[in-house]
Amino acid sequence: MTQQRYQNGKQVIRRWDEVFKAVTAESRRQLIISLADANPDETVPLPESAVNPNVPRDPAVLRQKLYHCHLPMLSDYGFITWDTEPLVAGRGPRFEEVAVVFESLQSNATDVPDPLVFGCQRLEQERQERFDDPVAE
Repeated sequence: MTQQRYQNGKQVIRRWDEVFKAVTAESRRQLIISLADANPDETVPLPESAVNPNVPRDPAVLRQKLYHCHLPMLSDYGFITWDTEPLVAGRGPRFEEVAVVFESLQSNATDVPDPLVFGCQRLEQERQERFDDPVAE
């Protein structure tokens, strides 16, 4: 029993480490959000689905970073699937494990500290909607 709890604990730690590593880059966060907004069986076009609208990047540079760094990592963890021609991404078998981080933030937007909200269109919008509709809280 103790050995099983130890193995389960190690697995949970590894999975959380993968989720938090996945969300450490802005383009990966934007891609996960884009996929969460899409229908579960749809793919999203890249690089445009990995761009923060407030801080646009050079599409050629972003495409290269996605291809060589971000997409392989997210795919290795099972969070996404991707194809090269055209460059698109879809939800992987473990997508919900990473998407829940953003769903939780959105549903608690009124509790998120201001420095993490202002400048983030999604959280700003969610917070405003909750303030405009007191029944939502």
